[in-house]
Amino acid sequence: MSLTFLPPPLQQINSEIARHAGVELYVLRLDLMHPWVNGNKWFKLKYNLLEAKEKNFTTLLTFGGAYSNHIYATAAAGNIFGFRTIGVIRGEERLPLNPTLNFAVQQGMQLVYLNREMYRQRNTPALEEYLQQRFGEVFIIPEGGSNLNGVRGCTEIIADAMRTAGYAFDHICVACGTATTLAGIALSLHDGQRAIAFPVLKNGAFLAQEIESLLTNYLASDLPSPYTSPASWELICDYHFGGYAKVNDELLLFSQQFREEHGVPLDYVYTAKMFYGVMDLLKQGFFYKGDSLLLLHTGGLQGNIGMEESLQRFSQI
Repeated sequence: MSLTFLPPPLQQINSEIARHAGVELYVLRLDLMHPWVNGNKWFKLKYNLLEAKEKNFTTLLTFGGAYSNHIYATAAAGNIFGFRTIGVIRGEERLPLNPTLNFAVQQGMQLVYLNREMYRQRNTPALEEYLQQRFGEVFIIPEGGSNLNGVRGCTEIIADAMRTAGYAFDHICVACGTATTLAGIALSLHDGQRAIAFPVLKNGAFLAQEIESLLTNYLASDLPSPYTSPASWELICDYHFGGYAKVNDELLLFSQQFREEHGVPLDYVYTAKMFYGVMDLLKQGFFYKGDSLLLLHTGGLQGNIGMEESLQRFSQI
């Protein structure tokens, strides 16, 4: 099972801030892999789709918010590979549909809405049983592709980038939502490298427990792993800008200036917060002179359209 992907470019960021810090700064442009199924989304979906196909499932069911990159990518991938798709959306239906959900419907996804209290039970056997009774035999992919299949895919993200660069980066930086990508990255690094995750959720320190659980369960499984133990990793929780999908003028201005200066568009929910955090840490001398940093652009630019529309409507009230 494969898609036709463009090789994600490895782009050096010639920043005065990085030069002053004595650090080499690169971005892995996963956002350029595919128009619809890009970023870390494909890596988290890949082995879930393969398992569903091998077990002869015809329908995928997954979860997400109204601007979910995962919903967007699953709808597109399902359409490409011939699956029926069902998206369980957090909250009430709001018409007209925003661009993310409208795209999902155009790809053939059936949208189902759950109130927030019921949605919080999405990982429980009770809700899974309810969904199976309602929709029949469906292959359930957790929100964000956060399972061992997702971790497996994410172990494959940076291998090509390191071969292209010709050396191993000291630090791999990634935005963090469900922690699946961070777990996969940590499993694909050798001793001496470090994975740094920037939670986009408020009070994101709780993700440390999720990461440990994913790593422990993955290494206890029979799934392939590049290494027998994860590299060192850490969470930096100071750049959430108020919580998930929260933005302010400072973040929007940073995103605009970064795009103008370096030609790299950032999504407001994930990569903008991580890039802002990295640049701020460089100013503080957080990294050592001579360090090399690889920042993962995990895609998600589709969500900017809907968020910008919402911000514009809000500003007019």
